[in-house]
Amino acid sequence: MTAADQRIEHRQNQFHTWGVYGLLAVSALLSVAAHELMTSPAEWYAGGALVVAAVLLQLWHGPRRGRRTPSRRGTVYYVLRWAIAFALTWLNPFFGFYASTGYFDSDELIPGKRRQWLGLLATVVVVAGSQSGGMPLRSPVQWLLFAVLLVTNYGLLTVVGHITQQEEQRSRERAVTITELERTNAALQRALDENAALHAQLLVQAREAGVADERRRLAAEIHDTIAQGLTGIIAQLQVVANAPDLAVARTHLERASDLARHSLGEARRSVHNLAPVALADAGLPEALKKTVAEWGERTGVRAEFTVTGTAEQLHEEVAATLLRIVQEALSNTARHAAAGRVGVTLSFLGDEVILDIRDDGRGFDPLAVPARTSTGGFGLDGMRARAERIAGSLTVESEPGQGTAVSARVPLVRHD
Repeated sequence: MTAADQRIEHRQNQFHTWGVYGLLAVSALLSVAAHELMTSPAEWYAGGALVVAAVLLQLWHGPRRGRRTPSRRGTVYYVLRWAIAFALTWLNPFFGFYASTGYFDSDELIPGKRRQWLGLLATVVVVAGSQSGGMPLRSPVQWLLFAVLLVTNYGLLTVVGHITQQEEQRSRERAVTITELERTNAALQRALDENAALHAQLLVQAREAGVADERRRLAAEIHDTIAQGLTGIIAQLQVVANAPDLAVARTHLERASDLARHSLGEARRSVHNLAPVALADAGLPEALKKTVAEWGERTGVRAEFTVTGTAEQLHEEVAATLLRIVQEALSNTARHAAAGRVGVTLSFLGDEVILDIRDDGRGFDPLAVPARTSTGGFGLDGMRARAERIAGSLTVESEPGQGTAVSARVPLVRHD
């Protein structure tokens, strides 16, 4: 209950407790002032006794402490008070002020709506009788006045009661609405708290996913740069070890040196998440052409590169992904395929780019590929993960003795 509601409740308690005493006192004073209406000592004694009885009845009823619940005790109090008021107005009509107290608390004293209205009707009869000059009614005019006042008072009381009931209904509906709003607000607050906790959890998960993704990126970059470079350097040094003359050895040493410098540059760019060296000053077609040519020269395998469609400048992430897939596929071919010919085709087809790498090597069974070990490369899984990272796909077709075809399809995302 709010402070305003508490103040209203306190005032209502005071009115119901002291209002009866006040109206009784006003009625008694007016009756004394109009002493000519009570002509015999017996009437004065009876009036005084009834006033004392009214005071004792009120003391028995006690002060109001909050809204009362209708009960049999309340009904007895209401009936006795009405009877005293009726008797007093019979002696002096000015006691009608005291009789009007029946208007204020019938709903708190008498159970049942019908009984409450019967109690109000009884009060209206007493008040209308006092307003028409007091009882008993002696003349037709007084009876007519009594009837008019009775209908008028009861009509007004009915209208006021109806308005009061509507206002109480609205108050109850407002209370229900406020309760529902409080419940909704509490549920909303709980939801906000849960969302805040979920948001914090998602942030932690996103941070962990970002760290894991960065680790995978660096692992793949290191594999595609340092590991492949070192493999090439080892191959060149093996040739040097078996070289028949100094000129051949010098040629392969220069290639090993170039591979070392190239691998060092790629490693540095991978750490800083930059584009591959081959894409630094050229587009993807030129970078692939150069990569295929150098690989063929280094391995002695016939390697060809072809572009179909209208070449476009691709987003650096798309270009880097396709270049890394080619490098990994060529590395796998050099290590495992024993191929005599390799063909790389880059196709621009409207809204997607297709990269095909085919060789005529020994082939393999894709379903029998062993799991990656700590000493092995990223292989097919690494290429497939790269393609899927940019919403693409990678397929492998191969049979033992029939060569291998690797195809990557990625969205065509143009350079910013």
